[in-house]
Amino acid sequence: MGRDNKQGKSKNKSSLPQTPKNEKIAPQAAKEETAQELLELESLVAKNKQKNRQK
Repeated sequence: MGRDNKQGKSKNKSSLPQTPKNEKIAPQAAKEETAQELLELESLVAKNKQKNRQK
């Protein structure tokens, strides 16, 4: 049953999308950016909790 599978190899394998060099960032910068976003999210959650308590 598997021998007559006519799908063959993928022709897209050699042309995978790449990130342009001008859009790449250092791993440490990515970690700092993620930490900053998490901090902002935490502060927004705290503000929303305070709003809900005041109602």
